[in-house]
Amino acid sequence: MWPKRYEPCRHLTEPAQPEPFPWRPSPDIHNEPVRTLASGAVMAQSSYLVGLIGSDTEGSLTVDLHEREAHRYNLRYLSRCVDTDGRAFRGEGMPGLLRACRNFGFSGLRVAPPHRHSMAPYLDELSPSAARLKAVDVIVFTRDGRTVGHSTEVACRIAAMGRGLPGVPLSRVVQLGAGTDGIAVAHALLEKKVERLLVTDPAPDRARTLTRQLNQRAGRDWAQAFITEELTVQLEEVDGLVNTLPSGKEGCLSAPLFAALHKGLWIFDAHRHPFYSPLLRAGNALGCLVLDTDGVLVNEAAAAFQLVTGLIPHTSHMFGDFADIKAEPQVHT
Repeated sequence: MWPKRYEPCRHLTEPAQPEPFPWRPSPDIHNEPVRTLASGAVMAQSSYLVGLIGSDTEGSLTVDLHEREAHRYNLRYLSRCVDTDGRAFRGEGMPGLLRACRNFGFSGLRVAPPHRHSMAPYLDELSPSAARLKAVDVIVFTRDGRTVGHSTEVACRIAAMGRGLPGVPLSRVVQLGAGTDGIAVAHALLEKKVERLLVTDPAPDRARTLTRQLNQRAGRDWAQAFITEELTVQLEEVDGLVNTLPSGKEGCLSAPLFAALHKGLWIFDAHRHPFYSPLLRAGNALGCLVLDTDGVLVNEAAAAFQLVTGLIPHTSHMFGDFADIKAEPQVHT
């Protein structure tokens, strides 16, 4: 069902060919999102039921994104929220929730924070990226009933930066936060070829643990932890600032940080703020290049659609859909 104030996307001509998405499933992971005909030809399923696991997910914009993309492929595609706090799953735990979704006929599940790390231990198989992060954001049910977990977080942050911050300098970058969001973002910055990453967190041990893991993967002294009291000094000689902490986090996102911002910075607020964050507003006022998480959200929706259906998403159209969904109702009249 389309929201009452929006109409499905319709094209006067045939839609453009889908552009290759910058993420591909690992060849050693067997999702089986397609069916094979007796003739040997392979075709996509014609109908899908996909869940979004989380708490308070009813307002998620990605549900509509998935259904609009399915409309372009003429698929019967239902995207439904699976509330972990709801009465139906209360007390079941993650294994019970997975079992119920599989028995109900779901083709796949998208997993919202903060459940991405808690899901991984209960799955039958993990992609290499999911195994590295110990987290999943997409689960695919195979025909034989197995559960295969994927993590698209790293690739989708790289894609979002490539679209929203193209060509920015990457010599030295400061990252705020080393929690669950911070882990994925730091790995994305490593793959993005940042030359040096400086990490701080209100819990210093967490920052040190993350930098040790990153240096082990990089095979060199690539990341360095520092205490939050040094933040304003570190910002003087870096190209970019990436935030993964909630707004108002004491010790980091405070007045001294905003005072230390300067025009030469680019800023990526990678925490999932519901609105344009105070950090981005402050950076924008100074003339900094800024990026929010809208691009991450759209790319994650596109990657999940591809994993579940085996079809290449029209990512550019999905960005247009996202802008359309977020717009105020009067622009559609």
